[in-house]
Amino acid sequence: MSDKRLSERFETAIGALAARNHRKPWQALLLAAVLVAVGSYFSGKLTLNADLTALLPRSFTSVQDLEKLRQRFGGQGNVVVAGLGAEPEALKRFADDMAPRLAQLSEVRYVNYQRPRPFFEEHALYYVDVPDLKTILERIDARIRWEKEQANPLFVRLDEDPAPPVDFSDIEQKYTGGASQRLSGEGDLYYLDPQERMVVLLLKPKGSSADLNYAKKVVGQVEEFLAHQDLSKYGPGFTTAITGNYKKKIDQQKVITGDLGRASGIALALLVLYLAFHFRSAWSVAFTMAPVVASLSWTYGFVGAVYGQVNLLTGFLGAVLGGLGVEHGIHLLGRYATLRSEGQDSLAAVRESFRHTGFSALIAAVVAALTFLSLSISEFIAFREFGVIAAIGMILSIVSYVLILPAMLGLASRLGWKPGVHEASAGPLALLARWLPQHYRAVAIVVGVGMVALISQAWRVSFNYDSTKLDDVTLPSVRLDRRMDKILGYSQSPVVVLTDTHAMEREVVRELQARKEKQGKNSTIDFVGSVADLVPQHQQEKQSILQAIHQRLERLDPQRLPEDVRPNVERALKMSSAKPFQRDTLPEAVRRQFEGMNGDSGGVVLVYAAVNLADGAGTRRFAKEVRGMQMPDGSRVSATGESLILADILDMVAHDGPEILGAAVLSVLLAMWVTLGRLRTALICMMPTLVSVAGLVGLMALLDLQFNYLNLVVLPVLVGTTVDAGVHLVQRLSEPDSDFITVYAETGRAITGGLLTSAIGFLALILARHPGLNSIGTLANLGFGVNILIVLVGFPAFLLLVERWRRKHHVVEEGAPPAEESAAGRG
Repeated sequence: MSDKRLSERFETAIGALAARNHRKPWQALLLAAVLVAVGSYFSGKLTLNADLTALLPRSFTSVQDLEKLRQRFGGQGNVVVAGLGAEPEALKRFADDMAPRLAQLSEVRYVNYQRPRPFFEEHALYYVDVPDLKTILERIDARIRWEKEQANPLFVRLDEDPAPPVDFSDIEQKYTGGASQRLSGEGDLYYLDPQERMVVLLLKPKGSSADLNYAKKVVGQVEEFLAHQDLSKYGPGFTTAITGNYKKKIDQQKVITGDLGRASGIALALLVLYLAFHFRSAWSVAFTMAPVVASLSWTYGFVGAVYGQVNLLTGFLGAVLGGLGVEHGIHLLGRYATLRSEGQDSLAAVRESFRHTGFSALIAAVVAALTFLSLSISEFIAFREFGVIAAIGMILSIVSYVLILPAMLGLASRLGWKPGVHEASAGPLALLARWLPQHYRAVAIVVGVGMVALISQAWRVSFNYDSTKLDDVTLPSVRLDRRMDKILGYSQSPVVVLTDTHAMEREVVRELQARKEKQGKNSTIDFVGSVADLVPQHQQEKQSILQAIHQRLERLDPQRLPEDVRPNVERALKMSSAKPFQRDTLPEAVRRQFEGMNGDSGGVVLVYAAVNLADGAGTRRFAKEVRGMQMPDGSRVSATGESLILADILDMVAHDGPEILGAAVLSVLLAMWVTLGRLRTALICMMPTLVSVAGLVGLMALLDLQFNYLNLVVLPVLVGTTVDAGVHLVQRLSEPDSDFITVYAETGRAITGGLLTSAIGFLALILARHPGLNSIGTLANLGFGVNILIVLVGFPAFLLLVERWRRKHHVVEEGAPPAEESAAGRG
């Protein structure tokens, strides 16, 4: 059996099925209604999960490590309460009043609001190595000898050398940047910014911010507490605000949910308005939209049953699938109206429409589904689920049209309804159809040269790794959060290295510090901290030296010391009298940062980044620097944290992107070859799409637009959603006795409508507040714009040019579109 024979059988089967539903409309509509009810039931349970950490497979080591981290420590980050608009003393009173009371909330583990500076300043000399302590002792001894010589009346100094300094700043400088000093911080004891008139309290919740319901619970608890406080006592204009990971995730979720709802509503309204303009008939709008609405309920019923939630990408698929589904209706209903105007009855028109145009729609749906499925090869869950859901949606859309549209037309015809017919010989597309055969050479050259020039710029397009460009930075919680690192002096959310024992902590710290020193100024590590590192070694030996230092300092007469030296001596006296300490005597504010929720015995190392972890490029470098550490026992440990998930996502997208696009093109080509029966025809039908996608990339370079890990999905989507335009045009021109002007005017109008309705689903995203969704809408609509130019102007001119060449060389091939011959007959 030939491939063409197979395609004819498909055509006959679709036409027969549509005719049956036309004859028995109530059975078809009852089945559709039952499926809609089932789909609505399951889709009603859907939730949106916009958390990036949910977009990696659980098989990833980083995801498994993050789960262990959450089990031991709950969530990363804090709920940050900021007091705003008061003088420093009032801000400090607010912090003192609120901290102990906030710590009593059921979902708060502890509250940090003061730096642990007094403890670390008192014990600072225990963090100095033994040789440097001995150097300090030698300097003090030298000064004491000098003081004795000066006090001896019989001693005559023959030189004018100055007194040996009692200055240890050079030794202190060696130890700056250590965890003890960085955690101590500079400036006020409170986390306070006098210029900003702001103080902050860091609340550590018990649960994870990845659980949005928990994040809402703990933030709601804090908000309710603050709402019942009398804040007037801290001064007029004093207010509070909340930020931190938990609050930001809630706010971003609200933005995305609002964007998706708004995009769906706008897309629906625009689709209805365009269909009303296209058909000039309310009944035609209903006939086109009903199958779309039904297929969407089936699709999201599938999503609810299988996934239970949508992510950042799959959440807006409803608007996109709606636009793509309407395209089938425009072609089918337009062809049905034309056949009715030619005198066919409703049943014959339905059979013929679905046999030819319906088959083309099936090809387009299958091709689009295969293109979407190419996304499922990615390990990036957002891409994978997007591909599967979109593929299911495309198939269900054509099933819905075959089931519902013939039945609705059957009922309408019995009531005497007949569609209005758009005059093919009138309108701008008819004028373009007459103009193209006369100027196709010039058009082909101009469009060809223009596209070559555009595509030549494609190499300039870059990838934007900065995830902050994909967040809504206008949110108050986001703006406030960006001021936190300045107050703290370090990142709020360090990544964590979990070790099996406390003994291994020192090895991890030693390895990370060695890596930091090796990288030098290029290191992405700010500093490293662990309890083992904060409890220095050799304390007994150091204590004996400190006691000697203390005794020597007491022998110095403060009155004989320069005034600028006396404070340093007094400070050294206090530090040298400090006692040794262990883990349990560290300040509680420091110790509990390293303690798990269940008192486990494992070790913890906190790694603070020197780069912005929202910047994907810096995060990827940071991830390489803090992962894959070889321990003396042969084991390997790595840092983990929610911020490092971004590095994995970016690496994955960079790796999978070319493979996905290649798989999309090959799957489309294979599907069209099988369904159309000829490789040459399949290649011709694909040409507008491939040129459009390449042109889009070149246009991005000219407009200074960049790819990111969200909008990269647009390229395979364009491959699958624009290829049907070429299929419809070539298929119609290949029919016996086809007339270029009539076919182009009728099919071109349907193609234009289909591309516009496909674009509408993405157009609504341009209005989104979320920059990531906005970038998807922008790129998709630029792609559809380029495709309309190619498929309505450049591609027909190319077909006419090829036809003229074939006629000139007397090449005749069965099934080739007789474009120019038919045009010449009408021209």
